[in-house]
Amino acid sequence: MTTKRDYYEILGVKKSASLDEIKKAYRSLALQYHPDRVPADKKQESEERFKEISEAYAVLSDSKKRSLYDQFGHSGVDQRYSTEDIFRGADFSSIFEDLAGGFGGSIFESIFGDAGVDLFGGGGRRSRRARRGRDLEFETEITLEEVNSGVEKVLKVPRYELCTNCKGSGEKPGSKAKTCSQCRGNGQVIVSSGFFQLQQTCPKCRGEGKIVTAYCPECSGQGKVKITRKIHVKIPAGIEHGSHLRIRGEGEEGQAGRGDLYVLVHVNPHPIFDRHNQDVLCEITVPMTKVILGGETKVPILNGSVKMKIPKGTQGGKIFRLNGKGLPSVRSNAKGDQLVRVKVQTPSSLSREEARLIEEFAKLRDEQVDEISSLGEKIKRVFR
Repeated sequence: MTTKRDYYEILGVKKSASLDEIKKAYRSLALQYHPDRVPADKKQESEERFKEISEAYAVLSDSKKRSLYDQFGHSGVDQRYSTEDIFRGADFSSIFEDLAGGFGGSIFESIFGDAGVDLFGGGGRRSRRARRGRDLEFETEITLEEVNSGVEKVLKVPRYELCTNCKGSGEKPGSKAKTCSQCRGNGQVIVSSGFFQLQQTCPKCRGEGKIVTAYCPECSGQGKVKITRKIHVKIPAGIEHGSHLRIRGEGEEGQAGRGDLYVLVHVNPHPIFDRHNQDVLCEITVPMTKVILGGETKVPILNGSVKMKIPKGTQGGKIFRLNGKGLPSVRSNAKGDQLVRVKVQTPSSLSREEARLIEEFAKLRDEQVDEISSLGEKIKRVFR
């Protein structure tokens, strides 16, 4: 499970980078992390890195996708495009013109699926190979306290899985599919228009090359059934609102394996604390006698409470800092701070004796107390 990194950070370019700078950065990284250029024991790690930088390039090299990403981050792209759509249309051919013969097509096809087949402009027949299952997105809500400590959530995710009765073929066990009469089992047909010929997927068998004669009764020929699974997701401490977590292999199932599950995390507003990156801010009300004379007061923190010293003469609106009482970082062990804003509590009503003492206090300080009808207003005037 990983939090998606910033695309600009992945390519090592600034947000203001030009298309040429993005192409240059991607080409350098792609050559470095291409799985065919690393030792066998690092091939899987390199393949994941190669996919990450290629996804970043596919988005940032497309003006429309880049604009969405700049405005809304990963959620702006992921909610509008599937994984295949992100890569579809990306121009990789101009980057690897000198290497296309020995570098490109096969690795893109194996990593990115159907979207990667034509990245180098090869055209021609598309192979009828097994497809990886679709990626899924699911949303969950957490509290600020859970951000502080980290939490494990159990998500009930509905997804399609391969039918166990027909093993994903869609055919009734024991039946035999017949060869498609239109494409003769090739899955492709030739369409002619004047001097031009175009090869396309057979409309009758949809590229399968065969026609099912009897459908599986469990999945009605779909090859998949919808099942709700309980999936345990560990949400790291310090996660930001709107972050995506990627859980590998928990998407929908396909003939070539499962897709991934992306969990969009929403952090609910807190009744006491406001979040400012790793810092949190709260407001406490302190009696006017305590801000005048000084003392200690109890302050809530995310995992309990602490005592905080109030110096003599503290003014309303003063902000104190409690070091290390904020939120942790996802990327390090460092913690933010808690900011505490002091609000002075002024009495709304006074007894005769209290009012007399306040007036004496004002006289001792040579402060002019205006003649006003409300003793409460008089006090507010003195201490505001």
